[in-house]
Amino acid sequence: MSIKKHYLALDLQDDPELIAQYKEYHAPGNVWPEVLQSLRDSGVVDMEIHLTGNRLFMVLEVDDTFDMERKARMDADNHKVQEWEELMMKFQKLLPWAQDGQKWVPMERVFKL
Repeated sequence: MSIKKHYLALDLQDDPELIAQYKEYHAPGNVWPEVLQSLRDSGVVDMEIHLTGNRLFMVLEVDDTFDMERKARMDADNHKVQEWEELMMKFQKLLPWAQDGQKWVPMERVFKL
């Protein structure tokens, strides 16, 4: 089975208190187990979120079963994932170039050594 990576970006509200709360929700052991299970069930093998200022960068490592549209459908049908996403919107700020309804925006690779 091959592993593919997806790189995505999203901003947080530029508020140190909200950023600290967002980081606390994502600290080890704090992400809801149902959310973690939904990631695994969709084919996500590993996931990292990095922060600089108020900009987030996500790296998704996925297996051959992963499909972004399928993941979106699975999320829409999962009450706990929807509850988590609604909670996270308090902290998140959509990128100006995001499409309607899009939170995490795929990044374009511009260099590789």
